[in-house]
Amino acid sequence: MSDPRKPNAKDFRVAIIGGGMCGLACAVGLARLAGIQAEVFEAAPKFEEVGAGVGLGPNALRALDRLGVLDAVLAQTEDADRTARRMVFVSGLDQHEEVYDYNNSSELTPADTGIGIYRPAFLDAVLLLVDPKTTHFNKRCTSVSSTASGAYCIHFADGTSHEADLVIGADGIKSVLRTAVVSTEKKVLQFTNTVAYRGLVPRETLERDGMKIDMSQRVYCFVGIDKHIIAFPIRSGKIINIVAFATDNSVPAGSVEVTGPWVEPVPQQEVLDKYEGWGPDVMIMLNHLKNPSKWFIHSLTPLQTFIREKIALVGDAAHGMAPHLGSGVGQGFEDVFVLCELLAHPSTNLSNLEDVLKAYDALRVPRANMVLERSHRAGVIYEAYGKPGYESAGDMEGHLAGIWEPIWRHDLDADVASAIAGLQQRGAFSAAD
Repeated sequence: MSDPRKPNAKDFRVAIIGGGMCGLACAVGLARLAGIQAEVFEAAPKFEEVGAGVGLGPNALRALDRLGVLDAVLAQTEDADRTARRMVFVSGLDQHEEVYDYNNSSELTPADTGIGIYRPAFLDAVLLLVDPKTTHFNKRCTSVSSTASGAYCIHFADGTSHEADLVIGADGIKSVLRTAVVSTEKKVLQFTNTVAYRGLVPRETLERDGMKIDMSQRVYCFVGIDKHIIAFPIRSGKIINIVAFATDNSVPAGSVEVTGPWVEPVPQQEVLDKYEGWGPDVMIMLNHLKNPSKWFIHSLTPLQTFIREKIALVGDAAHGMAPHLGSGVGQGFEDVFVLCELLAHPSTNLSNLEDVLKAYDALRVPRANMVLERSHRAGVIYEAYGKPGYESAGDMEGHLAGIWEPIWRHDLDADVASAIAGLQQRGAFSAAD
């Protein structure tokens, strides 16, 4: 059993299961805010991110800033990527008439600005801030058990184990740690009946082939019935990240189980057949999607809790959601910020860890589940443009206006202050700290 005892500002040991975007951000936040050298266990042989571009809204950027990660992330982006990620909705059919430009929302302020970044670039940025001595690879968690001392023994597929006082599950939507937190009697993870075809295409290639929409700066959503496409620039506008969604609404969500891989390469013709009859710019994009990957989109039904005793879930392990508002990873960063702030508080120690996690849970469950449900609803709206859905741009606008502001403008500092005040009132924290 490994049991490295590094100098720690706290009297408890922390293990993070999962070395993705949230897991690594958590490791950095704990080290910088709380003086905690958490051990990070990654199932893969190295840190790597699957996927291409990811959008980070203003709420995500604020969380990263407070965690001490944002400057490193921005150093990996070019000025052209630091643009407002506000979406332009256009029809997927005909000549792609504009349906709604989110820039025209009367509620927007200059602070409502995000960035787009290549996922591996994010990982490269954060890895510079992580102590390599605390990272462990080929460590696929299989279970967690309690010890006689009240700590946890984390078991790995390679036969090894590790002991910690606090276990943070950042192991994604297929989380093993989640089974240690919630009952397995109820199926909480389900296929949404939506698939996404992903790929990257040089913007110059699209323009040379006659694409009329300027894809250099804005995020576009091509809407229709049972399908929609998200396309946005990354790498200084040189590359267009394309995600083409298609939903089978003939059967109830959750009634189909994906038994094979959740991501697989498919022939380009499969994508072209799905979008037959769509407009010219869509077909130009899809004709250049030479080696698409097909993703089976899964989502959690909202969990009632993200914790059990001294085990806490963050990110997709807690609230894996459909990507239709581009806010899933942002919610993960919010989880990490709140958790790190509470663990960093001078009054937090081994004796009151469970109280601290209850405070985290009370804040994050309603907030993240609201975004999860809102993300599902957004996908339904995007795929209801045209008969028999919303037949006019005006109808569509009424459902799109204001969908991001509750996500982007949330006050995380107020959340933390409220949690600390509650812990003080209950006697878990000293009122003097």
